Amino acid sequence: MAVLKPFKGLRPPKELAEKVASRPYDVLDSEEARQEAAGNPYSLLHIIKPEIDLPEGTDLYSEAVYQKARENFEKFKAEGWLKADEEEYLYIYAQTMNGKTQYGVVGCASVDDYLNNVIKKHELTRKDKEEDRIKHVRVTNANMEPVFFTYPNVKEIDKIVADFVKNHAPDYDFTANDGFGHHFWVIRDKMTIDRLVELFASIPSVYVADGHHRTAAAALVGNEKRKANLNHTGTEEYNYFLAVHFPANQLSIIDYNRVIKDLNGMVKEELLEKLAHSFNIREVGPEVYRPAQLHNFSMYLDGLWYSLTAKRGTYDDEDPIDVLDVTILTRQILDPLFNIKDLRSDKRIDFVGGIRGLEELKRLVDSGRMAVAFALYPVSMDQLINIADSGRIMPPKTTWFEPKLRSGLVVHELD
Repeated sequence: MAVLKPFKGLRPPKELAEKVASRPYDVLDSEEARQEAAGNPYSLLHIIKPEIDLPEGTDLYSEAVYQKARENFEKFKAEGWLKADEEEYLYIYAQTMNGKTQYGVVGCASVDDYLNNVIKKHELTRKDKEEDRIKHVRVTNANMEPVFFTYPNVKEIDKIVADFVKNHAPDYDFTANDGFGHHFWVIRDKMTIDRLVELFASIPSVYVADGHHRTAAAALVGNEKRKANLNHTGTEEYNYFLAVHFPANQLSIIDYNRVIKDLNGMVKEELLEKLAHSFNIREVGPEVYRPAQLHNFSMYLDGLWYSLTAKRGTYDDEDPIDVLDVTILTRQILDPLFNIKDLRSDKRIDFVGGIRGLEELKRLVDSGRMAVAFALYPVSMDQLINIADSGRIMPPKTTWFEPKLRSGLVVHELD
């Protein structure tokens, strides 16, 4: 059963919330972070992307970067840009995109739930990225950014959240420069907190939607700290980590697409001929083509879009992994035709979140940076949950959730 724990959140003053809040560390590179934080000393990017305060070209995994994160975090606390709540609370974090709002309960998840698979995963983590986040959690002794969880919706939780939002003004309420709205409430009422904790304890499993590396790092550091503490009791704050829990019926997954740097020695005509063995191919033309349904792909190559529909026999609708379009793409195209064996390590392939639009795929190919692009039909929430429940793992870079959680609205310290 899922643990939801209230905690003394470290939060910005109301007047600074919008300035402190930033996009997550893993959705922008160092140069983008440097530009985004320019002229804003309050941005959490100074902590979660601390290389922006060091000379350009600094090794992102150098000790200097992690020490800068610690130094900047201490500065934020000393300056009062992040202040601890006096009591342990739960919080509500809502996001609005395209007129739709989703409401998440913010609290701490349990390290034990991660280790015992109450918190279920659907993706493998990359060791280099996992180690980076482990070092960051160690050096700051905090979960600077929440992880994004989902759970099968519970009517009473939905009602508690809806009633609370209706009857209380948000503590923070702003629209970020990307047009997405962010709304945040502090739940101070102990009866409401206790009831939410009790209701979550009846949920058999919660699921990592976004933030597998942050989740793994938070749990592993917590486990390290308990092993190092001879007087460990299980109640210490390091036994928990920061998460936002959204009901599954409020979420949707958008496409996560692939671009490849070269044709692996093939020419266009040869590639099309080989693709025809496994796909029904239709040339669409220069106008952007979006996949129409499951097992339909779009490909952009040499100024033209193509519709690729997987033929019967190239997938198994009864197998939760084999039925995925990312699996079909890997088995029928990336591996045999492009010799891309490991999506997590091959430098010839890159991944583009659907929020950037299919025009981004076209731009990357037209620029010459990439040779070909493939767009996929989005995975469903039911597919994600079914795969996680089965103990199976999705191929890397299968799901993209939007809007992303803003970092910095609340931080969880481990001591």
